[in-house]
Amino acid sequence: MGVEGRDKQKALEAGAVALSGQLGKTVQRLRKAYSLSLSELSEQSGVAKSIISQIERNETNPTLATIWRLAQALDVSIERVLQDRDDSAFIEKVSRGDTPILVSDDGKCRLAITGWIKTVEWLQCYDFLAEPGGTLESEAHQRGAVECLTVIQGELQVEVAGETEIVRTDETLRYRADRRHVIRNAGTSPARAEMICILKAAVME
Repeated sequence: MGVEGRDKQKALEAGAVALSGQLGKTVQRLRKAYSLSLSELSEQSGVAKSIISQIERNETNPTLATIWRLAQALDVSIERVLQDRDDSAFIEKVSRGDTPILVSDDGKCRLAITGWIKTVEWLQCYDFLAEPGGTLESEAHQRGAVECLTVIQGELQVEVAGETEIVRTDETLRYRADRRHVIRNAGTSPARAEMICILKAAVME
């Protein structure tokens, strides 16, 4: 049954608020997944920092052009930014093209974010690929953080606070990530691994 007049206007406004709220949550999760500040996302998207802040707090209804710019800067489709499937049995299906990718400083290591954006503040999952000679250097995470690295192909060296361990195919290494840690591919062929980072492991002790 349709609605008309004031009821229709109220329905439209309610829909806009709901959509804006979902958009704000999604933008904030994606921004944090990339470890971007509001200023950095503003610079990359061309959208004013104040507008992004208002979007994340659900205080404004952005234009389609603004949503498109944010989607481009966050490397996802507009559909993904706008989708709301909280009531669906299937939460999310993401194609390779929509999977955010992080690249190491040397350009030889790539981390595809395969984990759920909603858990990024305490649980992160990555598909890790390192070319020969690739090095991924990470500063210490918060106290109690633990990383689990399962090598699927090749061999990787993991250095934590000056100590080094080698992880080969079908082996899993768990190590403290609240210290500076480095992952290297010292071999002559590509290496691939599954990486899980538990940022709040201390609360499980």
